[in-house]
Amino acid sequence: MRAIHVHATGGPEVLQLVDITPPEPGPGQVRVHVAAIGLNFIDTYHRTGLYKLPLPFTPGMEFAGTIDALGAGVTGWTVGDRVATASGSGGYAEYALAPVERLVAVPAEVALNQAAAVMLQGMTAHYLVTSTYPLKSGETCLVHAAAGGVGLLLVQMAKAIGARVIGTVSTEAKAALARGAGADEVIFYTSEPFPQRVRELTDGRGVDVVYDSVGATTWEGSLDSLRPRGMMVTFGNASGPVPPVSPLVLSSKGSLFLTRPTLANYIATSEELAWRTGDIFAWIGSGTLNVRIDRSYALADAAAAHRALEGRETTGKVLILP
Repeated sequence: MRAIHVHATGGPEVLQLVDITPPEPGPGQVRVHVAAIGLNFIDTYHRTGLYKLPLPFTPGMEFAGTIDALGAGVTGWTVGDRVATASGSGGYAEYALAPVERLVAVPAEVALNQAAAVMLQGMTAHYLVTSTYPLKSGETCLVHAAAGGVGLLLVQMAKAIGARVIGTVSTEAKAALARGAGADEVIFYTSEPFPQRVRELTDGRGVDVVYDSVGATTWEGSLDSLRPRGMMVTFGNASGPVPPVSPLVLSSKGSLFLTRPTLANYIATSEELAWRTGDIFAWIGSGTLNVRIDRSYALADAAAAHRALEGRETTGKVLILP
């Protein structure tokens, strides 16, 4: 089969297309004939070595397809089942492995490319608004990168709850997408001081919660956008990791709360995984949740896909197709 290998961490050029033997599923695993792979920032963190994996490796945790082979002890699944996961391994390939406890069935009304597009980003948006800071009707949230993969889903979910959404974007085209998803206000955070604008839009109060996937460049401004006892949710490092933080900073800015969540802790049980994906697939099937797939790349063009994502050229979801 064809697959992408990383033999040394570095830039997008380290993503090399190779021909290798398909992996054999171990106990409790299935092998998936991959239909679509979701591109995520965590893939770039693995590639650069920010999040370390043993070398060499094939990146890719999020994919959808059909079961091709079952490992020892696997029950309840059959060859040909339509499935998706955000916790697989070796996803940048024609065949990849997934643990059955992290596998979900994809209903007929959801296309496999849609499933690949929402497993990680959709469940991230879901846990952010339902669990990390359970957003309530009438509250106001600030969503950075509101036209990104998580951002567009997060805006829609927040609006469905009844919250007011202030989104930040970098271009007019992205602003149109954020507004189309339901954002009440849009700020161009690359050209205007967004904390000041947030204060103006909230009559000086600040927002109840900031959902920040950007990281280093928005960190201080995000803290300055919060109301007293508001919550700062930093869940990504698109511009680089947040620097070390003194707890006294949180005190001086209004007794703020700070959390750095990750998806694994919010799908720790099979019940939670089923709840989150069940909601998301039902919303897609009913047309309540719109999944924007910005573009797709061939497996051989994985490096170009990474460059586009890191260059902030994309809106919505990017897929890689084997």
